[in-house]
Amino acid sequence: MAKVAAELKYSAEHEWVAQEAGSDVSIGISAVATDALGDIVYVDLPEVGSAVTAGETCGEVESTKSVSDLYAPVTGEVTEINPAVVEDPALINSDPYGAGWLFKVAVTAEGPLMSAEEYAATNGGEL
Repeated sequence: MAKVAAELKYSAEHEWVAQEAGSDVSIGISAVATDALGDIVYVDLPEVGSAVTAGETCGEVESTKSVSDLYAPVTGEVTEINPAVVEDPALINSDPYGAGWLFKVAVTAEGPLMSAEEYAATNGGEL
């Protein structure tokens, strides 16, 4: 069973949100999602300075099995992307809650987010 990090919030589309300094959050995809996707081979992230809107697509993740859209779990401006996952998308599989983070956003509004407990109960992960 895939690990669900207890300190994070989650979207129904399997993105996680971690609070950073001020209004900034880090965003990635859950281990539940990486298990379902298989080996990730390519990631397309939003550009720094671009606006993202909660619930709307903002990029994509390509694996050996499929291509999946990335959905923004929050609304705001992209402040940073993780160049390490662009160069080596396998980091998303090996460390989805650490080195495999995708991008950071200065948040103006949150979309509907679940607690780790709610996400695990809904998606079959374990805390």
